[in-house]
Amino acid sequence: MERKKSILAPGWWDYTTLEDELLNEAAKLTADDLLGLSRNGFKVVFYDTLEDFYLAEALEYIHAWKQATKDQPAGICGPIGPTEQLPLVARLVNELEIDLRYAHFWGMDEWVINGKEVSESHPLSFKKADMELCFNRIRKDLKMPESNLHFPKANHSEYINSWEGVRCVTMQGGQGEIKHWAFNDPLKREGNYMSEPPSPAEYRKLSTRIVDLHPATIAQNARTSGGGVVTGVPTQALTVGPVQTWKAEKVSIWHAGMHDNPFGMRLTSLMISRGIADSSVPMSLLADHPNVQFNFYRPAIKSCDVEMH
Repeated sequence: MERKKSILAPGWWDYTTLEDELLNEAAKLTADDLLGLSRNGFKVVFYDTLEDFYLAEALEYIHAWKQATKDQPAGICGPIGPTEQLPLVARLVNELEIDLRYAHFWGMDEWVINGKEVSESHPLSFKKADMELCFNRIRKDLKMPESNLHFPKANHSEYINSWEGVRCVTMQGGQGEIKHWAFNDPLKREGNYMSEPPSPAEYRKLSTRIVDLHPATIAQNARTSGGGVVTGVPTQALTVGPVQTWKAEKVSIWHAGMHDNPFGMRLTSLMISRGIADSSVPMSLLADHPNVQFNFYRPAIKSCDVEMH
């Protein structure tokens, strides 16, 4: 039997095409239920304050970079969204005087316009945000070489090659409303995928690439970064792929409640805990990664109860 059509965008796959039984079960989870979803390979962690939450996120950069040596360079792949941790990273590097000469950083994604990545002059540029909020604030005597800063580009062979020979200790991320990490969005409902989305095995073969963005992703980024001006948000982006994600020793997802809602945070937690991988919910594919951690700002968990305003 053909799966349901999406409520959000009928020409796409997304979480609304899942069976109602699973969706309803996720909506009923309490905060304590979420904590109980931890299993071998999947850890759920709560933070009671935003200060603790973003400091812990920043410390993942420090933990990764302190392991970098000349013979064993190491680094972290980090998101734009959240960004609050980035100034803290720079401050910690400066205060602790951490030498970054053998450390690496991979940006997760970037906007694409007319087939090319946007320049740093674009107001929504992710590279611009990384540089202004973090890397340009690090003392010159501690900075990592420019060659160790890796940002995805339309000609992405150099970015893909940068993952070879360097340990990615941690890949950080947030979770978007369409349940993606980076811009690994669900695919359009077309061609070979009219009746079923790609299998998890097919989706995990995807590498860094240019993607079409689900309408919910465009609307979300307009809300969080553009004052709601949807027409100002590009409809394509570059994204780090599952191939690179599975090279990361740990995948750490940070849920502050800014980019996804209480239901979405519950759904992906439940699917990963249960080992339910479905490419209509890309984040659920992390069910098969050996070391995943979901980090929650506890007050953002709230509930999925109906409440009229």
